[in-house]
Amino acid sequence: MDLFLQFGHGMMEHCRQLVGRWGGGTVILSPRDLTEDQISAVSGDVINRGGSTMLDPQFYNPRGDHHGLVKHAYWPENYATSLFLPGAQLTQLLNDLIHLNDIAKTGKFILPSLYCERVDGDWLAVQGAIIDESVRLITDKPRFATICISGEALRFEEQVEALLNASEDWDVQGYYVVPEHPNGTYLVDDPMWLANLLNLCSGLRLKGREVVVGYASHQMLPLACAGVNAIASGTWLNVRSFSTKKFQEPTSGQGGRRAKWYYSPQTLSEYKLPFLDIAFSQGVLPSLAVPATFNSAYADVLFSGAQPTTTNYSEQYAFRHYLDCVHYQCSQSVKTSFQETVDYQLRLLDDVEGMIRLVHRAGVRGQDRDFADCIDVSRAALGVFTDNRGFVMSRQW
Repeated sequence: MDLFLQFGHGMMEHCRQLVGRWGGGTVILSPRDLTEDQISAVSGDVINRGGSTMLDPQFYNPRGDHHGLVKHAYWPENYATSLFLPGAQLTQLLNDLIHLNDIAKTGKFILPSLYCERVDGDWLAVQGAIIDESVRLITDKPRFATICISGEALRFEEQVEALLNASEDWDVQGYYVVPEHPNGTYLVDDPMWLANLLNLCSGLRLKGREVVVGYASHQMLPLACAGVNAIASGTWLNVRSFSTKKFQEPTSGQGGRRAKWYYSPQTLSEYKLPFLDIAFSQGVLPSLAVPATFNSAYADVLFSGAQPTTTNYSEQYAFRHYLDCVHYQCSQSVKTSFQETVDYQLRLLDDVEGMIRLVHRAGVRGQDRDFADCIDVSRAALGVFTDNRGFVMSRQW
């Protein structure tokens, strides 16, 4: 499984540096955060470093009024549901996106789609109209249907099965799955949500098409068991956890003091630097250091022998460290068989649990980014998924 970079605010240099470091990689560009000229510049830099690009139309809420979106030609001035009826308006929308994809030099075309609160006839009709028109207009690259599904819909097996049944008739080469996290959480504590996401992605993969899961975090590493080709993640939480609020114009006064976080891959948790000071004083800081096999030095300064809060560990390095580590974890997540892949994830969870207990005893906690409450969530979801699809996944691996 690969890690794609989900472009967000301030990510230009991160993309250049990480794609260069990895010797390749895919960046999913964000019209919300880039002008046409910037899209052209970033894509050129990524491609020159051996990478590739996709472009997320971000059409989840067509009434969204974020200033970064409304400046683009494809964004509707006055949205009406007729936009997604077969006809001139839909043709123009796709032609405008073809132009933007050409500027971005994308290798694969992500089709626009509405946020799916519930898998019903209205939403499926929109999907069908977009896909049918795309078949006629987009002939030079693979087309990916966007499936942006609500956190509530993803809790119900019948919703997932309805979606899988309907997608049988979609003439596309891949799927761009955007799962909303329930209740706006970062780390999801609902095992049924994760189990159904595994079922959805595996069902799509079993159709023989590529699956990319967007707006993801390290909690999505078990998606390797569903055969997912790539997850996409970024710097800020709004590119690791999907919400339609991201596409609304921010109100004055939004935002707050920014904290620097350190991601510990062996605990699947993130820590503010004052908690690393506790780890330093309690003698457990070396246990949180990145293993040498990761070959990642972005956070080395935190383990140089000085109290972590006194080091020059920067926000820039914190972001690159997180993405570099998750990139390595993704690369190690797929094994030669389905059962080996599941077993690897379960062993990882066992190791994480032991390490978290160690640092918790020392008073080191990740607050709302601590993975302790998510360990059993992942175990339960993997158990349900193995029971439901283990046989067919084993045969098709």
